[in-house]
Amino acid sequence: MLNVGREPLYRDQVVDVARRGTLVELTPLAEQSIAATRKHVAALAAEQRPVYGVSTGFGALAVRHIPADRRTALQRSFVRSHAAGAGPAVEPEVVRAQMLLRLHTIATGHTGVRPETAHALAAMLNAGIVPVVHEFGSLGCSGDLAPLAAVALALTGEGDVFDASGRLRPAAEVLAEAGIEPLVLVEKEGLALTNGTDGMLGMLVLALHDLSALLDVADVTAAMSVEALLGTDRAFAADLQRLRPHPGQAVSAARMSALLANSPIVESHRGPECTRVQDAYSLRCAPQVNGAARDTVRHAETVADRELAAAIDNPVVLDDGRVESNGNFHGAPLAYALDFLAIPLADVASMAERRTDRMLDVARSHGLPAFLADDPGVDSGHMIAHYTQAGVVTELKRLAVPASVDSIPTSAMQEDHVSMGWSAARKLRRGIDGLVTVLAVELLTAARALDLRAPLKPGPATGTVRDLLRSRVPGPAADRHVAPEIAAAEELIRSGAVRDAVAGFTDSTVDRRVS
Repeated sequence: MLNVGREPLYRDQVVDVARRGTLVELTPLAEQSIAATRKHVAALAAEQRPVYGVSTGFGALAVRHIPADRRTALQRSFVRSHAAGAGPAVEPEVVRAQMLLRLHTIATGHTGVRPETAHALAAMLNAGIVPVVHEFGSLGCSGDLAPLAAVALALTGEGDVFDASGRLRPAAEVLAEAGIEPLVLVEKEGLALTNGTDGMLGMLVLALHDLSALLDVADVTAAMSVEALLGTDRAFAADLQRLRPHPGQAVSAARMSALLANSPIVESHRGPECTRVQDAYSLRCAPQVNGAARDTVRHAETVADRELAAAIDNPVVLDDGRVESNGNFHGAPLAYALDFLAIPLADVASMAERRTDRMLDVARSHGLPAFLADDPGVDSGHMIAHYTQAGVVTELKRLAVPASVDSIPTSAMQEDHVSMGWSAARKLRRGIDGLVTVLAVELLTAARALDLRAPLKPGPATGTVRDLLRSRVPGPAADRHVAPEIAAAEELIRSGAVRDAVAGFTDSTVDRRVS
């Protein structure tokens, strides 16, 4: 059970609720804060003077004062009109993350909703009910309006949802089965449920969780490729890395050194008879690229942690009862971080592709057969697997073009500058899927190349990963259907099995060297 209160959330808590179904519960202090600020809003609603979000229209229609007997209709119309998404439904984990984050903002007591509204949102989350949120509809300013409005609509018993078993059904039916009474929204509540950056923040948190794991895997596949290509581990030595003290670089270099330790293949060409002066950049500079990506993740984590301590709404209810308009809903801080992450993601993938190509080229692979084929000419080996990898890398480069430099004015020029943070988040999620595929192809290729170095054996760490892959994918032989092998490697990466396989080899070394 996650207790949701005024305190900041942690990133792992968001992941637990979004992906693992952790239940949520409001803290007693959150209950008190919500009730207290609701009294302030109710008092303002009773006054004759117009208050934005309480007794007025919204956006460009904020100049119109709404009489008390029309405010329930105002909230209903607001949610219905704003639930205007289009395109395919986004992933349930994204919806669950944004629901938790909206609940957290409500728990701070700065939105002015009623306690029963907060309870209904928590109940829907705990029941595993996932409103249908569409791909398009958010410009990342005034928050993620359409995505959050879809959740608010479901709370009122309208629209469609996925039930706990994943079936698409009318919201009213599923709420009734869960014992949740549909809400009739009152002053301020429609706006408070929809005016937040929760969708893009949720996707940032999930992306950070995934990228941290994938960068560990990128170190593994890079080390396997260095080994397979008869590269040296000398460039990863601690004294060389200290000359350029970037923390991410230090971690990646330490990991690669540990992964290549005690490798018979590396030792086979370490002596003075080796005539190679230095390795290609895609081998020698892997810690610099993977490490810079790690440092970018650390920066984005700082942004995410600040947002997880925020209360995003407009207008916002302050502790002294004032209701103030503000611009905190603008998604620029999130959009920039999301766009930033897409750049090193594409570059890590690009470097992995270069190593893969090198292992397949007889002119650069130092004795490996063409395309690692069993019978080159009859067999094509990994030739087309590399095509697939190259095609994904090209797509990742396109996805690295920032969304946040774009803006399009809306709402009769009231919302004349928008962040496009939701779009940045959506393309980052596609990029993460692409990086998994790129690393999977490198993993398959490097493992095959290591096998072809027999009778020399890989090191204990890289050999463990090779053996893990061999539990799913056979070793070198005549051509087989390759697509299932790529899928098997992807699953080993996504599941965390590759990362876990080397933890015993890398963790203590990294802790010692980096500290």
